[in-house]
Amino acid sequence: MAALTDQVVVVTGASSGIGKAIALSLAAQGVTLCLVARNLEALETVAEIARATASQVLLYQIDLTVDEDIQQLKTRLEQDLGAVDLLIHSAGVITLGQMKTASLEDFDWQYRVNVRAPYALTQALLPMLTVRQGQIAFINSTAGLNARGGVGQYAATKHALKAIADSLREEVNADGVRVLSIYPGRTASPMQAAIVETEGKTYHPERLLQPEDVANAVLNALSLPRTAEVTDINIRPLRKA
Repeated sequence: MAALTDQVVVVTGASSGIGKAIALSLAAQGVTLCLVARNLEALETVAEIARATASQVLLYQIDLTVDEDIQQLKTRLEQDLGAVDLLIHSAGVITLGQMKTASLEDFDWQYRVNVRAPYALTQALLPMLTVRQGQIAFINSTAGLNARGGVGQYAATKHALKAIADSLREEVNADGVRVLSIYPGRTASPMQAAIVETEGKTYHPERLLQPEDVANAVLNALSLPRTAEVTDINIRPLRKA
């Protein structure tokens, strides 16, 4: 497996769930870890754990729906480190609702976070990633492959995210940049707990994928030798609903 030690890693949505698990798994590899989220207090909690193993941990409290914040992040990364090797897009939001009642405001919000933000951040950091022949990972969802009733807005954003990743891969592979999409099924996380509550069901996190399961799959893919590229990972809970 290829060593990730001392590489500069940017993880969005790093304050909880899959993003937190990925950040901590990468910290254990001795990377320079850049944690990105809106909740600074939650980021500090993750950073406290990560500092035990990471080469360096930096915190960036930004709102990915604000273009100025993304440009500020780019500038700060250039000033603080001057390079980026790995970009992990894990920030995401979801609202449920059928088309006849779902609000367009909710649709716009999901689009801003799930589609436009990763597109804009990738665009901003791509020059640094290209110089380092880096890697980009998009944490998608099973909804990005198959839509079902009640999640049409969310599924549409995740289908769009798949298109962005697939198109980007074709554009940057020649430059030595690898692009990975991960499609997890239901994963034990604060987001999933909120979804289950909205559905009026009982939350059983032990029956779901664990964030660490997804993190392990991502880490293995990112650590492969440069003769290979994993393009897509579909991962499901063993116990199906």
